[in-house]
Amino acid sequence: MSNTNGNGVAERRDSSATRRAPTPGKATVLAIGKAFPSQLIPQDCLVEGYFRDTNCADFAMKEKLARLFLFTSSTIFPFCLFLFLQMVGKTTTVKTRYTVMSKEILDKYPELATEGSPTITQRLDIANQAVTEMAKEASLACIKQWGRPAGDITHVIYVSSSEIRLPGGDLYLASELGLRSDVNRVMLYFLGCYGGVTGLRIAKDIAENNPGSRVLLTTSETTILGFRPPNKSRPYDLVGAALFGDGAAAAIIGADPMTKVESPFMELSFAVQQFLPGTHSVIDGRLSEEGINFKLGRDLPQKIDDNIEGFCQKLMEKAGGLEDFNDLFWAVHPGGPAILNRLETTLKLRGEKLDCSRRALMDFGNVSSNTIIYVMEYMKEELMNRENGEEWGLALAFGPGITFEGILLRNLN
Repeated sequence: MSNTNGNGVAERRDSSATRRAPTPGKATVLAIGKAFPSQLIPQDCLVEGYFRDTNCADFAMKEKLARLFLFTSSTIFPFCLFLFLQMVGKTTTVKTRYTVMSKEILDKYPELATEGSPTITQRLDIANQAVTEMAKEASLACIKQWGRPAGDITHVIYVSSSEIRLPGGDLYLASELGLRSDVNRVMLYFLGCYGGVTGLRIAKDIAENNPGSRVLLTTSETTILGFRPPNKSRPYDLVGAALFGDGAAAAIIGADPMTKVESPFMELSFAVQQFLPGTHSVIDGRLSEEGINFKLGRDLPQKIDDNIEGFCQKLMEKAGGLEDFNDLFWAVHPGGPAILNRLETTLKLRGEKLDCSRRALMDFGNVSSNTIIYVMEYMKEELMNRENGEEWGLALAFGPGITFEGILLRNLN
């Protein structure tokens, strides 16, 4: 039995009458996995641990930073305070994060906590190994959920802004997983927060243009490259110390899923990438002998605010027949609470629409390219628990460029 909606998509139901049937030839998400390092940091231990790990004994600075992190009542560092408020809101709303950094690493490499030390070699030694281990664990969890042999994977897309080496993490991951030697690999480096949605877009293109293909998308990130002591001259570091976390995520993408073997839960219907001309310096990252340094422009939230409605409208139009953004479900990369709040206000979204993004931010922090996968996993759970879940939704992420990535999603549950 089938009906056709205004977009020409077959509104078919499987025999159980509980799921929408995938559109023939369209890419679907077949499984999701995630992994984290062993170090779990409760946010209320943030300041104490940060100053201990960096051997900073400036009590006055520690006290002021504690107020800045937790209550934003400090009047020090006016630009830093402004930036912090714009990016992460009155408080970060992060409750827990995972991190590769540990006492054992700092004992082995004490220079990482020393201001001005040329430590890029040490940082890469740690990061390269850590991201591969987390990527492998997330991928194995994803393959287990998928239910088919790893040898059936035809393509690998590997996303990271946390490693630099030749060959890249894509080859190390394929080898660790025991994939076929002729598996097709794509490596995406240093895209930042929108990398996960870029990976989904490329996986969609591969799956829809290579019949029978199964694409493993894996993202893996660590903050090791940016770890450094607190310094009054670097207000940007405060955002990283309070907001970002480490981890990995994976998804398997394919079209025309095998009945009774694969369980698609979301369709990747239409994808768009857009950059905002003249904004290439608003998010600026530079690699140096001390690691990676980020600078965030004051106008970042406003730039997103000014352009997001038209971008989302372009995606929503592809669903056909939808007029209100509240008719969609939303999987938004949580760059920070303030960005989510402004998005909610600009698009006039109901309060619950960004709950999955806020939940991922609370549980894991901003884990760069991984985070959209965590949000989609929470969205999967939420939609399955709704009696009449929305059919259409949007996945969104923003990053350097300024670049917008968006995918029109179709709920199959």
